Amino acid sequence: MASHGLLYDGCNFFRQRLVLSTLSGKRVKIKSIRSKDDNPGLRDFEASFIRLLDKVTNGSTIEINQTGTVLFYQPGLLYGGSVEHDCNTQRSVGYYLEALLMLAPFMKTSLKATLRGVTNDHIDPTVDVLKSTALPLMKKFGIDGEGFDLKVVKRGMAPGGGGEVVFTCPVRRTIRPVQLTDPGKIKRIRGVAYSVRVSPQMANRIVESARSVLNQFIPDIYIYTDHMKGANSGKSPGFGLTLVAETLNGTFLSAEMSSMPPGQGDPILPEDLGRDCGKLLLEEVYRGGCVDSSNQSLALLLMTLGQQDVSKVLLGPLSPYTIQFLKHIRDFFQIMFKIEVQKPSEDERKGGDKVLMTCVGVGYSNINKTLK
Repeated sequence: MASHGLLYDGCNFFRQRLVLSTLSGKRVKIKSIRSKDDNPGLRDFEASFIRLLDKVTNGSTIEINQTGTVLFYQPGLLYGGSVEHDCNTQRSVGYYLEALLMLAPFMKTSLKATLRGVTNDHIDPTVDVLKSTALPLMKKFGIDGEGFDLKVVKRGMAPGGGGEVVFTCPVRRTIRPVQLTDPGKIKRIRGVAYSVRVSPQMANRIVESARSVLNQFIPDIYIYTDHMKGANSGKSPGFGLTLVAETLNGTFLSAEMSSMPPGQGDPILPEDLGRDCGKLLLEEVYRGGCVDSSNQSLALLLMTLGQQDVSKVLLGPLSPYTIQFLKHIRDFFQIMFKIEVQKPSEDERKGGDKVLMTCVGVGYSNINKTLK
């Protein structure tokens, strides 16, 4: 390993590298970012992400060469405070928020971030899913309190955007280790069917078709309809559904779908969207574990940064993104997880194979936090 920090190739896992670099204080250099592409270098949404990082930190050095194919990042101190950012509409606010969730507890002053842009699209986790799964997950690690909240002020669908989200998070000195090994059975399903700039009837049609799938399994289903009007509805039409299954032990599994932006791909009927999303939720329940597949890396990061004690979390099958994240955790924090595969027996009906992840935290303590 060269003395100038870590060296990486390519544009993949861009956020992972910068977030881990910021937390560990290790410099990182990423080269050949889309260097073979017709349009080489960083995309606008990545540049926007770097600007957001620059806003929440103090004293970061960011150097990018002229073509944008090489990036050098020397992290500063996480400062926090009140931040406003216009996210690039190529990706949704979820893209930026996922990274902020990882950084927010370790700021100097508690964070209040106002992010504007696309709140719901079909690529990134939508704001609704992060609100209903990532926040409860962070509470398990001891990150909670008065000011821990994620509000959707305005919705904005792709491609126009125009949505607005306010995320507030208190700072924590240390993260508490967790033992999440038994998810328990599903006790209820909640959801939000949202529609903007289309007929409000769309949301009701989604709800009906989603219920037709899920009612076969559990009676306690409630799906809210959220139809935003006027200035709060953003700039583009669209609709979608977020479903969250809550287990007896308070873990959350989620699935979501949203309509394609006008003119891209095949248009989808609300009935089909509701039905497909219901099936996606069943798929997620089958995968199981205490954390759903979109929040695996967040859980693993918080385990890594916990006090020097053993943390255990039971996950469903690891997604490729999570596997890469584990490699990065090894690079930045020298932490290796013990991975045990658990195969549920046939008669148990516990879904697919599970993975029990165990690690000892690095005892990361928030050096940025001011002592009062």
